[in-house]
Amino acid sequence: MSLQDKAKAIAKNIEGKVQETVGNITDNPKQQAEGKAKQIQAEAMNTAENIKDKAKNFIDKL
Repeated sequence: MSLQDKAKAIAKNIEGKVQETVGNITDNPKQQAEGKAKQIQAEAMNTAENIKDKAKNFIDKL
């Protein structure tokens, strides 16, 4: 996983957590849902990069 992609995923996750927390504090379901969605997107970004890394490692071993 490149450092840049990892940083983007971390930033997206933090952004989502902050947005969800603001939604909880203000009792705003839309903000809560959008925050959760960003966290899920960050998780998907991490998963995709991990798969790329594993595929690259597998190919390098061939």
